[in-house]
Parts: sequence; structure tokens; C-alpha cells
Amino acid sequence: PLAALQAFGLLTILERQGVLLDLTMADRILNVVVVVTGSMILMWLGELITQYGIGNGVSLLIFAGIVGAVPTTALQLWQTFDVSQLPMYLGFIAAIIAIIAGIVVISEAERPIPITYAKQVRGSRSYGGGGSYLPIRVNNAGVMPIIFALSLLLFPQMAANFMVQSSQALIASTGSWILATLANQWIYAALYFVLVFAFTYFYSSITFDPHAISTNLQKSGAFMPGVRPGRPTADAISRIVNRLTLVGALFLGIIAMLPMVMQAITGLAALAVGGTALLIVVSVAIDFVKQVNAQISMREY
Repeated sequence: PLAALQAFGLLTILERQGVLLDLTMADRILNVVVVVTGSMILMWLGELITQYGIGNGVSLLIFAGIVGAVPTTALQLWQTFDVSQLPMYLGFIAAIIAIIAGIVVISEAERPIPITYAKQVRGSRSYGGGGSYLPIRVNNAGVMPIIFALSLLLFPQMAANFMVQSSQALIASTGSWILATLANQWIYAALYFVLVFAFTYFYSSITFDPHAISTNLQKSGAFMPGVRPGRPTADAISRIVNRLTLVGALFLGIIAMLPMVMQAITGLAALAVGGTALLIVVSVAIDFVKQVNAQISMREY
């Protein structure tokens, strides 16, 4: 159903842009069936890669699609290369290296919360004791907030495109105003940043439950040094998660805005580096390397 809905939306956008003309109802149904079938085949291939290969299949397919566009972009840059723009290209390469390094650092960064296990005495022997830590990732939400923000920003644009064609002057003028507002690059970037920031907190609050973690620690006889078990432990974990989520939300917001900022600075769409694509590529590469190392270790043992 989602693929059919997106296929219909894609056909509508292409018709609005004049790419497709004079589509009959049979043509619409055929095109929707083609897009849905292609989506299902890709999902099936992704599941096969996950089952018989290494890494997450769907993520690797997305990774291949993003990396496959790199030679075309490099060719465009080479064709428009000018010696006077050499400092800008060198700065672009340095920016890519710095952004990739930042993504790796933030994606792999975690805050260890020290945990101490209480000793249990049974007869003449004592069990348990010792210390460990509870790792909490800085970027706990991953790429999902950016995807949510993009989806939410696309909805007003689609609605405004339909409103513009209304016979009512008020509705048509409202749709035109929405399109004109979202066409402003800086307004769009500001809304994008705010939505990514908000969805990072929203997604983290859903996927990470400090009360459940506190309860599990209490049941296993573990506690945070200097913090009472139960509600105080949950509050302490919640404060730490909120501070880490602030860093992760700012990081995702900056990464999401980077393509627009780079394009505004350089004036070239090919130099719009950053965004979801780069985040997905780096994350998939890190996960792939980890799984390969795990397979190597298993073979050795």
C-alpha cells in the first residue's frame, strides 16, 4: 500500500512537471503496478542478501544506489573544472573528509554509565559483585529523524500543489503562498533543522525507556554508584540521555542542512555534500566492516 501511494504521488509530480503527458487510467494503473513490483523485488533481494550475505540487505542496496551516482557527479565536476576554482575544489575535498570523520566519531561515540553489581552470599561462597557499564550512544536515533522530517516537509508541498489548482481564490492563493514560502531556501532549511531536532528527541524517547532500564537493573541486583535504585536511577539515566540527545540532535540537524549550505556557498549543485546520503553511506560501511570482522573472528575460533 505504501509503494502504491508513493507511486501515485510520483506520477502526479511527473505530470505536474510535464515529463508525462496524456496518461489514461490504464497507463496510471500500469505504472503503479510497475513501481510496486520493482519495490517488492528490491525488498526480496534485500532479504536474500541479509539471509545469505553479509550486512543488512536493504541498507546495502540503498548504499549501492547512492555510491553509484558518485562517478556521474565526478564526471560533471571534471567537465566544468576551472583552474581558478581549484581552491574551492580542494576545500570541498577537505570538507568531505572532515564531515566523514565527524559522522564516524558521532555515530560510534557512546557514554558509559558505570554499573555496580551487588554481591550475593550463598553458604560460604559469594557470587556476583564487580562493576560494568551501560553504554548509551550519542546518536541513538540514527537516520530516522531526517527521514521523518523530509516526509513531513513533503506533505505541505504536495497539498499546496493540489490547492493551487482549486477554483476558490482563497484556497489557490493559500497554496501559492505555501509554495512560495517553502521555495525560500533559508526558510526551508530552518524548518528542516527544527523538525530534525524535534524528531530526534521524539524518536529517542520512544526507543529508549529509562524506567524500563532502571527496573531491569534493580531486578538483576545492579545499581549506579551514588544513586538509589528505582525512580532516582531512572531520573539520572534520563538526564544523561537528554544531554546526549541534544548533541545528537544538533549533529543530525547540521548534517541535514549541509547540502543546502554548501550549495548556497559554492553555487554548484554537484558540491552539495552531506545530508542523509552521506550519513547512510558511512553508517552502512561501518556496519559492514563490523560484520566482516565478526565473521573473521568466528572463523578463527
